[in-house]
Amino acid sequence: MRLMQIAQRADDLDRAAEFYQTLLGAPPRARFDPPGLLFFDLDGVRLLLDRNAPSALLYLRVEDVQAALDRLGEGVEVVSAPHVIFTHDDDTLGPAGHEEWQAFVKDSEGNTVGLIAFQPRV
Repeated sequence: MRLMQIAQRADDLDRAAEFYQTLLGAPPRARFDPPGLLFFDLDGVRLLLDRNAPSALLYLRVEDVQAALDRLGEGVEVVSAPHVIFTHDDDTLGPAGHEEWQAFVKDSEGNTVGLIAFQPRV
């Protein structure tokens, strides 16, 4: 079994499309309006932005948390600045010998999005 799709609330599809295209560095894969559905590809998992979906807490893996924040620009609301949340001594939940960095932002629709990156321990 593997994750196929995750849905996130988006009241304004144009605004959400701009935010997620900037964050993900890729355009939407499909749009159906009506009924108000916008899809992005997350390495084989569909991200559905839907006017009728509840808010979800997404955690997206990025290469560098600070670079992702910089790409989003000064207008993005940072809920929690980049910080090390955990150091992986083994590979149970992440690559051994790496620090797990996280930050949280609000997307264009008011949903919280977590950004995660693994950096070699210094």
